[in-house]
Amino acid sequence: MVAHCAIDVCPLKYGVLPEHPIWPKMIVTVSGYHGTGKTTYAARLAKELGLRHVSAGSLFRKLAEEKGMSLEELGQVALKDPSIDRVIDERTMKEAEKGNVVIDGQLAGWLLKEIANLRIHLITPEPIRIQRIAERDRLTVEEARRQTVSRERVQSERYKLHYGFKVEDMSIYQLVLDTSIGSIESISRILVDAAKAVVEGMKRKTPERSKNQTKP
Repeated sequence: MVAHCAIDVCPLKYGVLPEHPIWPKMIVTVSGYHGTGKTTYAARLAKELGLRHVSAGSLFRKLAEEKGMSLEELGQVALKDPSIDRVIDERTMKEAEKGNVVIDGQLAGWLLKEIANLRIHLITPEPIRIQRIAERDRLTVEEARRQTVSRERVQSERYKLHYGFKVEDMSIYQLVLDTSIGSIESISRILVDAAKAVVEGMKRKTPERSKNQTKP
């Protein structure tokens, strides 16, 4: 949700940005394995840029709740039934088409690679990811490891089977960042600065495009 202020600018930690999105139809994707912090950083990025935040993982979790299944159970069903992923993809694409959004999800970068202005992939050493998941979900480290390894194995098979690519392929991303190298604040700053750089590049291209269009 975008924060609104009584005046026309919102004072944010990394500077002062317009109340409205900094660029029309701006689309940013944040991907990564479980425990890399993609939802946390996507939410922070959206807040700092004045954009909406949509989590594909939350959409999948909501679908599991609607069907009365655990995430692992729905993942197993989705391995055999591509319509499950199709539902999430359609909902994700609808949100992206509205623009002014940061979307996090393992497939977000791939699904939106033709229209996203910035595609980010977050990485983190597995032991740190497992520890984060254990603390977040109140599990033992062993339980977190078992569930995570199982989910990611099924997801990898699913994506290769239904989409024809390996989720390990990072070649489509413009920014790959290890979230274990700094604090949440410092990592957030890197991501915000990267997004601002993209916006500046878009602004420079627009006058050039306009000039070319007006030439006889």
